[in-house]
Amino acid sequence: MSSAPLSHWIGFHLCIFALLALELIYVRWQGPTKLRSSSIAATVLWIGAALAFALFFLQTGGGSAATQYLAGYAIEESLSIDNLFVFLLLFNLFKIEPNRQPKVLFWGVGGAIVMRGAFIAAGLGLLGHFHWITYIFGAVLLAAAIRLVLPRSPDEKTHTPKWIKWLSRIHPVSMRQDCFFVREEGRRMMTVLMLALIAIEVTDVIFALDSIPAVLSITREPFLAYTSNIMAVMGLRSLYFLLAHLLTTLRFLHYGLAAVLAFAALKMIVAPWLALGPLPSLVIILAIMAVTVGASLAPKNA
Repeated sequence: MSSAPLSHWIGFHLCIFALLALELIYVRWQGPTKLRSSSIAATVLWIGAALAFALFFLQTGGGSAATQYLAGYAIEESLSIDNLFVFLLLFNLFKIEPNRQPKVLFWGVGGAIVMRGAFIAAGLGLLGHFHWITYIFGAVLLAAAIRLVLPRSPDEKTHTPKWIKWLSRIHPVSMRQDCFFVREEGRRMMTVLMLALIAIEVTDVIFALDSIPAVLSITREPFLAYTSNIMAVMGLRSLYFLLAHLLTTLRFLHYGLAAVLAFAALKMIVAPWLALGPLPSLVIILAIMAVTVGASLAPKNA
């Protein structure tokens, strides 16, 4: 399936582990009181690493491979902003203390990496054997785009999902936030921290149903799809702490994300008759997000 040699796969994961270790050492050195400066440094680290991988693809695969990677990274990074809203809502829902949130996100993103790899492999397998799956993926993306622009009830964002209430009933939950499992009153119990982690993993599966078809609309090369997706996901933790206070000001963001999803859907559906290259796709995605963020940050009375 993949034209990338095994050494590239091994080298990529070694680089990811090395970068992650570097980030963790720096964050530990800075301490919890300098979370914002640590988040800025970590965000710069992961964006710089993503661009370095683009140069690697330029050298090994040419301009087409580098552009496909950048387009895939751009679409995943833009869609990942929606994940940040979910992180914010879940932490508020479970009342997770700010100094405990990095631990939840660390393991949450780790689980997301494994699931994204599995989703990409499954999606490429389906597309390779059943071409009509392309139209199913396109329909899923269009449905996701429509869902983003539909009005929501005022209490929808603060409503506790039914599965969380059900899980709390069948398995007692401790309110401690220093670990994921504890032993209280002679029995092993999950903590609210573990409940928040489960919620993040479940929501990432839901987001992957949208984001994986989106990146497959850009490239069908497994290594390019996987690396662009993982690099976007790896920067989520630091980006959350950097942008958490700005998320509520991006009032038009959902329209931009809906436009990106709709574009990916149409690109996938019309591909047999009209093929749009990775460079125009990259330009369109960046233009949509630039207009959306610019309009959101502009004064309301302007």
